[in-house]
Amino acid sequence: MIEATIFAALRLPSGILSSLESGSITAIYAQSFNRPKQDFALCSNDTAASEVKISTWARCEGSQQFSEKDKCDILAAHLQIPIESLQNAIEQNGFIWLSYLRVYHLPSPIIIKNSTKGVFIALENRIYINKLQPVLDDSNYEKRKREVENLEPPEPLDVQIQKMLEEVEFQRKIESLKKLDWIETITTLGNRSIKEDKGKSNYQAGTDFENIVKRSLEFLGFTVEEAYKGGSGGLDLFCSKPYPVAGECKAGKSIPDESTEQLNRIARRHLKNYHLAVGLIIGAAEPSKQLKESAIRSRDEVGIKFNIIKAMTLQKLVELKAKYDGAINLFELKECLQAGQIDGKIDEYIQKVEGKIKLRSHIVNLAKKANKEFGIEYLSGVYDNSDYPDSLEEKELYEILIELSSPLAGYLGRVKGNGENGDRFYYLRDLPN
Repeated sequence: MIEATIFAALRLPSGILSSLESGSITAIYAQSFNRPKQDFALCSNDTAASEVKISTWARCEGSQQFSEKDKCDILAAHLQIPIESLQNAIEQNGFIWLSYLRVYHLPSPIIIKNSTKGVFIALENRIYINKLQPVLDDSNYEKRKREVENLEPPEPLDVQIQKMLEEVEFQRKIESLKKLDWIETITTLGNRSIKEDKGKSNYQAGTDFENIVKRSLEFLGFTVEEAYKGGSGGLDLFCSKPYPVAGECKAGKSIPDESTEQLNRIARRHLKNYHLAVGLIIGAAEPSKQLKESAIRSRDEVGIKFNIIKAMTLQKLVELKAKYDGAINLFELKECLQAGQIDGKIDEYIQKVEGKIKLRSHIVNLAKKANKEFGIEYLSGVYDNSDYPDSLEEKELYEILIELSSPLAGYLGRVKGNGENGDRFYYLRDLPN
């Protein structure tokens, strides 16, 4: 089905073209009447170029006359043009034409020969549009079009930027949640057995759990080597980086007491630097007293530390990573892998990380309340009076501000000065805790 056929391109100033293509404006001051439902490509009116690139096209959603001199300031702000140009045009002609444009992406950009004359350039070859790819979705377009039609005063630029950041963050979270549904299945797959999963063998249930554990460890930042396959006589998993980890995955309602001996035997067979590896036994069941004691003794008896971790604890780690991408430091996590059942140690580590996030969230909130650029002296004073339980030296607070204002974090902005006492900071977006 052909949605549109395009015969010509409308020439526009590069600034106006960029604003239309970004969706920041939805109407233009036209030199003449544009027919509703008229379709045309959009290109720059740069007269210096022999050829112009076209990436978008537009459909006119309506045209109207505008002659209200006392509201030129509002319309000029919506059109992102100087108020003087509107006022002069109205004085000369008595009115201007205002065209509402719905902008769409072309399936692929095209190059055409430039023209130095005329508002429109005829295309040598027609463009057929089979699928609409709008720059703005329906609700956002209608909202912005309505604001121009009703001549609603535009929001201040800083408010617009903040709303844009919030919208981008909201959409990012929604997309992230959709992609991370699998995390909620880690514990469930660990609990599966043939009794609960009719039509699926214990082997398949075990394989499903093994796969979700591998995916979890990769998500946390480990490099899982595919050369080490599970099955009879093989390791369930092996991670080579950032440090070697040999693992066994035990789905179902129990973990065999001989699991440490089994992992010890298989790891010795397959790993060259066996003594450097960390052993990991992952299951949903509560380990027996004998298994826990065997894991603790491994540290002294076999030279490799065997750690028992519940699937639920692994899921907590992955959930923390999903919520705060940079939260998990695998070398700090390694300090928890000291042999035995380690769920309690990992819970303590998670609480420690969450405490750091809570502190940083508090600092971001203080920056938000400042409602201005500030230096370290200002924030240090505000922080000391905020009754937060953790005291911070000015140097520690400055280091956190640098961290929060890094491009990868983006919670604060930073204006560089002469180091600690010269830098200025400002709020960008919330850090939820």
